[in-house]
Amino acid sequence: MEIQPTTVSLIRASSYDSCSLDLALDNLLQPLGGMAAIVKPGDRVLLKPNLLTGSRLGKECITRPEIVAAVARMVKSVGGHPFLGDSPTFKTAKGVAKTAGYLPLAEELDLPIVELHRHRYSTTSGEFSHLWLSKEAMDADVVINLPKVKSHSQLVLTLGVKNLFGCVPGNIKAWWHMEIGSDPDRFSKMLVETARTIDPDLTLIDGIIGHEGNGPSDGEPRFLGFLGASRNVFSLDRAIVEILKVEPTRIPTIVSAQQLGYSADLNSIHFPHLHPDALQVADWQLPTNTIPLDFGLPNLVRSVLKPLMSF
Repeated sequence: MEIQPTTVSLIRASSYDSCSLDLALDNLLQPLGGMAAIVKPGDRVLLKPNLLTGSRLGKECITRPEIVAAVARMVKSVGGHPFLGDSPTFKTAKGVAKTAGYLPLAEELDLPIVELHRHRYSTTSGEFSHLWLSKEAMDADVVINLPKVKSHSQLVLTLGVKNLFGCVPGNIKAWWHMEIGSDPDRFSKMLVETARTIDPDLTLIDGIIGHEGNGPSDGEPRFLGFLGASRNVFSLDRAIVEILKVEPTRIPTIVSAQQLGYSADLNSIHFPHLHPDALQVADWQLPTNTIPLDFGLPNLVRSVLKPLMSF
């Protein structure tokens, strides 16, 4: 697969205030042609934030509602019909959204919240021939991926590629963890193939306040002061790793994307605003506690749970 030059837009941003955020996002997306280049009138647009949990709001471990609301306004302004969707590991998308303070904005913007687990879409080719993705995600006309910059105790960092695992129905996510969680290389390739199959039309990452340390939820908030966007999720992830000054070979999804030929070399990425060097973080905290991808479940527990993972 030949890598095509890609554009990654990076800007400084310091506030979730709606007016400031609207201006920042207009500036961020300008090199990509603006929202009108991504969304056409009448498009059904999935907004996929990170809705890990609503119980640790002060820890900044989910995509801020203000980001989702600002993007929803942009989508509506060009004639698109946005809806918010996710498949949290615990509880429901609507339940987490309610606890996390999304509902007032969702009601104000008439933004439906959809569970990404009701209908399943099975892929039919490639090494992972049955990814069992959410049909709601696959049927959307446009997918806008809205991850948060976070450390992750299983995958070192969770960025754009990992956030798309939320388009896999919850019980199937658990099955993947049990089935190939003991093989980190294969697990990260599954994540990369999931991202490639979903092929988001835009990934916009919330890097105003990140979550460092023992993520995805047990770390601490960290002001970073930037936003990033790209039509290519793999290139954006590579740029964020450079900002955080983390060795790319330490990030399983970056390694797998490179091995599979989906990730561009940093020098071939076009940065119309800021280069990652201008935003670098000197001492980003990676996890000190690591958790096995299969959660270290004993064989007895696995044998009991596996039949419950109905497909």
